[in-house]
Amino acid sequence: MYQQENVDMRAICRLREWIKGHPQVLSSDSTAGYQDADMDIVVLERSVSTRLGNLYQKDAESLLPNGHRTASPTDLHPALRTHSSQPLHIPVHRQLKEEEFRTASLPTIPNPFPELCSHPSSPTFSSPHPPSTRDTHVITVFSEDGMRRSLGVRAAVTARDICCQLVDRHRCVDRDTWALVECHPDSALERCLEDHELPVEVQSTWPVNSRNKFIFRKHYAKYEFFRNPQTFFPMQMLAGSLEADAGIPQAQLTQNFLNVRSCPEIQGFLHLKEKGKKTWRRLYFFLRRSGFYYSTKGTSKEPRHLQYFADVNESNIYTVTSRKMYNSPTDHGFCVKGVAVTDKRLLCCEDEQSHKCWMTAFRLLKLGPQLCLNYQLSQQKNAQKSWNEPAVGRGPETCLVPMDFSGCTGRVIENPSEASLVAEEEGLAWRQKKGVQRHSLPSLCQDSGLSTAIHKSQPWFHGRISREEAHRLIVQHGHIDGVFLMRESQRTPKSFVLSLSHHHKTKHFLVAPCEEDGQMFFTMDTGQTRFNDLIQLVDFYQINRGALPCSLKHYCTRVSL
Repeated sequence: MYQQENVDMRAICRLREWIKGHPQVLSSDSTAGYQDADMDIVVLERSVSTRLGNLYQKDAESLLPNGHRTASPTDLHPALRTHSSQPLHIPVHRQLKEEEFRTASLPTIPNPFPELCSHPSSPTFSSPHPPSTRDTHVITVFSEDGMRRSLGVRAAVTARDICCQLVDRHRCVDRDTWALVECHPDSALERCLEDHELPVEVQSTWPVNSRNKFIFRKHYAKYEFFRNPQTFFPMQMLAGSLEADAGIPQAQLTQNFLNVRSCPEIQGFLHLKEKGKKTWRRLYFFLRRSGFYYSTKGTSKEPRHLQYFADVNESNIYTVTSRKMYNSPTDHGFCVKGVAVTDKRLLCCEDEQSHKCWMTAFRLLKLGPQLCLNYQLSQQKNAQKSWNEPAVGRGPETCLVPMDFSGCTGRVIENPSEASLVAEEEGLAWRQKKGVQRHSLPSLCQDSGLSTAIHKSQPWFHGRISREEAHRLIVQHGHIDGVFLMRESQRTPKSFVLSLSHHHKTKHFLVAPCEEDGQMFFTMDTGQTRFNDLIQLVDFYQINRGALPCSLKHYCTRVSL
């Protein structure tokens, strides 16, 4: 305590001496009042606060050894003269000369990852953009049997161009039924690409290391709604959609729907899978040009009861291929998928007809004029290559005329009765000729040990597959009237089954062998109509309906790429 008081007295004495030596600091009035030794230190500090730093600096200099002097705040750079309460910024621009020389002497090493060091405004950090049209991209296309083929195409190549290229390469029947299918195995979703879509652009939206792929497949329902719209749009889903159309017949309603400018809305019950849950809700939906809605109160159409569900123009519709994965109520599920990967809304229809109606209506509301243009272009291309079409199912029968080539020159048969008689004679001669040719080969039903039969080379024969697999193939090919395939029966030995699509249902007919006078035949009506082999049976039912609900029109086929 005593030592501290001596230090304070010495500081006060120095302060007095300094003030006497600097009289210009204080005014004349103030110095006169501070001559006494018992001055007010507080008032004195307020008067000379700007000089106290120099006073303490001199005291510190006197205490340093060897007479070294430290720099005062006033001797520093003007930029560093700050108050003690403010932060002091010290710029760091120091680098040893040795380090500078060492860095400059090293060779330049190229950056193996320039995209990681690019400017934020560069395309690497920007939003995804369509691929360049000048570059060549690789598109891998799979067939139904698992074979694949890689194609080098430009970004501007459409799905129709790729299908035509594959058709010409494998000599398939060039019709508008070939399609490129986008398949997502991980999520059990698939959709048929439109003819104008760009597969390179679609492929660029797939996640990295995904198992997504393109499948080359026939899809007979692609443009079938232009030919038979009444089978795609049932009356209960169109009638009542607009009260003003109550008295309009169904043919006019479907024609109005194909007209993009005046299309009615589609309505009906659908099962909706709630997000984050395994349960499904049954709600009443409305598909309009303005969007996809559902009613929160029964079938009410009032705006206060309608809930917005999805944007038609910004979404794509996919078919659900696995009922077990999503535990859906029925097998007729579809998905409305937005731009984002996680933006998926799962829906389920009650039957196949309503499922086809929703899928077709969604396509028309989104791409109505473009679908009409695609259909017209496909018809023009098919007309140019009509010589490559088979005789059966080539077109309307009015374009064919009966001819008589028995003479030196051919003549047109104008008499209908004569034309009918000539047709029967030619048909009988053709069947007899085919029977002779086929009898020369051992039949499959005979115990000849022949491992292969002639019908196994036909595109409509699919071997020993199950009933469920046959139904799946028919659904993939469009599930319209007349789609069929032939398969071996798993229950009846040496028999076959004809699986046929009719009214959005798959029906199966047993083709059983029968024997008469030591000769084997095939029949589907207990022997009333008999055929030498399966090829003759299929040829007959492609022309005549017979015991079937409809004639055979489109066969399910698998093309090996």
